Amino acid sequence: MKQAQAKHKLCRRLGYCVWNMPKCPSAKRPYAAGLQGKNAKKKKLSTYGVMMQEKQKLKAHYALTESQLRNIFLVAKRKEGRTNEILMQHIELRLDAAVYHSGFAPTIFAAKQFVSHRHILVDGKIVDRPSYRLKPGQVLTINAEKSPKIAEIARDVNSTIPPYFETNKEQLKVTVLREPMIEEIPVQVEAMRVVEYYAR
Repeated sequence: MKQAQAKHKLCRRLGYCVWNMPKCPSAKRPYAAGLQGKNAKKKKLSTYGVMMQEKQKLKAHYALTESQLRNIFLVAKRKEGRTNEILMQHIELRLDAAVYHSGFAPTIFAAKQFVSHRHILVDGKIVDRPSYRLKPGQVLTINAEKSPKIAEIARDVNSTIPPYFETNKEQLKVTVLREPMIEEIPVQVEAMRVVEYYAR
């Protein structure tokens, strides 16, 4: 219980759930935790505070560690193009993120577990690294015979699928159609603020 509360601490502070979970404590208590939470005046964040908050939101949504996000930023920074867009594309096409946003898993945490427990196949081969980066044209599948419980969960997930994924629940198949555009990625975060944080 304590672990779940800690996970949603940022949601309480923001006033909404980072993962859009209906059972998140922020749905009933959209204010910071603690005795003064409900009556505390919202302080205007400094520029640094805004950058930090956006970074925390991005980390939380994808359940990334600080070192993982920093390393992705460094990769994005070295490539040609808009760093914020490359950063988001790189994160969104991680295998765990694709399993989550394509509607195969109810949460990012479940998605990571599905991958690490070897329930997800990429182009017919088991891939157990949540950080594996997908490319357009690749296909994710779940073997319903070998993983019947996971297949059942995947079929029951009801979510809006972004246009860069094509999901077939009956066949338990997801095709990566193309690289996502930053405005299509279903995350409430200002990626440029995250770039600014790491570029300081």
